[in-house]
Amino acid sequence: MADTTQAARTTPARDTRSMVVFGGVYGAVVASAMVAALTEYGHSTRGDRRYDAAWLLVTAFASALAHGYAHYIAERGPRRRGQALRALAAEWPLVVAMLPTALILAGAGWGWWPADRVELPAFVFNIGLLFVLGLLSARWAGRRWPAALVTGVGDALLGLFVVVANALIK
Repeated sequence: MADTTQAARTTPARDTRSMVVFGGVYGAVVASAMVAALTEYGHSTRGDRRYDAAWLLVTAFASALAHGYAHYIAERGPRRRGQALRALAAEWPLVVAMLPTALILAGAGWGWWPADRVELPAFVFNIGLLFVLGLLSARWAGRRWPAALVTGVGDALLGLFVVVANALIK
């Protein structure tokens, strides 16, 4: 009989690839939902976009803290020094996935492009990110290119469904 305690100590509970995919998908979906929610009432001035970018960053860090804390609590076992900080730091993909959308909003606030037309570029970016993450995860799982492309398209379509459903719910 194998020593499961030794295996648990040597195998990371969450590997980097799965955390990148999880955080990226979650970040892309939350960023799209935030853009939809923040622009729901037609506030589209440059000042509004800077404010929206700030709120998106606050949401990114709050989500990462909540997820890190939840993982820390959920992964029961012997507590080691710094384990809570490692759990929080492991949520970096979620924040990184939301940064481009924050930059799109901030860029509109800084006058780089029209402040009243940033929703579509933000949604297109995030749906593209979902496609790439689906493609990567399928390739990492050993799927061939055709199957990986279908997986990426499926993930992008699910992301599009979430964005459309969010818009219809409003």
